[in-house]
Amino acid sequence: MNTIFRVMLPALASLLVSACGQTHQETQPSLKEALSGKFLIGTAMNAAQIEETDTASVRVIKEQFNAIVAENCMKSESIQPKEGVYDFALADKFVEFGERNNMYLSGHVLIWHSQAPAWFFTDSTGSDVTREVMIERMKTHIQTVMEHYKGRVKEWEVVNEAIMDDGTYRKTKFYEIIGEDYVPLAFQFARETDPDAALYYNDYSMANPGRRAGVVSMVKKLQEAGIRVDGIGMQTHVGLDYPDLAEYEKSLEAFADLGVKVMITEMDVTLLPFPDLAAGADVNVSFEYQQKMNPYAQGLPDSVNALFEKRYLDFFTIFLKHKDVISRVTLWGVYDQQSWRNNWPIPGRTDYSLLFDRQNKPKPVVSQVITEALKAN
Repeated sequence: MNTIFRVMLPALASLLVSACGQTHQETQPSLKEALSGKFLIGTAMNAAQIEETDTASVRVIKEQFNAIVAENCMKSESIQPKEGVYDFALADKFVEFGERNNMYLSGHVLIWHSQAPAWFFTDSTGSDVTREVMIERMKTHIQTVMEHYKGRVKEWEVVNEAIMDDGTYRKTKFYEIIGEDYVPLAFQFARETDPDAALYYNDYSMANPGRRAGVVSMVKKLQEAGIRVDGIGMQTHVGLDYPDLAEYEKSLEAFADLGVKVMITEMDVTLLPFPDLAAGADVNVSFEYQQKMNPYAQGLPDSVNALFEKRYLDFFTIFLKHKDVISRVTLWGVYDQQSWRNNWPIPGRTDYSLLFDRQNKPKPVVSQVITEALKAN
């Protein structure tokens, strides 16, 4: 009998360890549960997820997140492809998904120079429209979209990416035709349309001191003019070695000092070499494919994965530290296969920028984030 016991002991021990591991995994709360009372945790949804054909990632969304934003279908080129012709079909499904699953809905985006329909800025001859026409088109678009979702979408990104790294206004068509007052006008039209909605400004490279100063200056001018801004969205498309965490936190604190909420928007951590850091997150930038710029096509080395996990934890440490001013942290996608980082700014690469892998399984860092969230007071 002792012999049998000695033979069976290793197997029993193995079963016990496995059972304990499964129990821990099954009992550990989800991201949204662990972060409850701190801030919302969100993700961007693509068309396949909104249509619920990508069932694996839809399951992750329902289990892990309590806030959602549409990746593309609420942008002006999608929702008003022709003047006066609105296509709300996919955006309606997005909103219905959120309502069915008790999700906090954010509208992305009302006024953005990129992914806007060509007609928006031109007349029948192809020339730029007048200032008066541009203001009216902007007003009509904002009012029509917001009225359609009034009382359902609680928060709107009113203006996106208006400021440059040196703090000046980006020379977009909105700026060229209307002037810098297109920003206060957009917020004014949005507030008039839905007084109860939370309205915020959103931009990338927000750790850059020049951009930080420019955004602070712009928002102060809006406040001094009596135009309420409820929040500032810090796009967090970051890499392993940029931006500097201290500068990122300085921006977060500077925005909070304006008396507004801070949203962490569009977060992902690229592991791939970046050809031009000055590009920030400009979607119009593109570079030719080179093999050397796609180093992890066959898999991710453990050493790089360790850096990836540390980077996510470093950022979430900052978020948890400032949970009193952060209302939402949103990942720009659910799982690695979905990430825009695979094709921007160089198409055809393999990146690992999100919290769930290509099989929609949580990476080890998810458990680590949950543990840190549970420890935070």
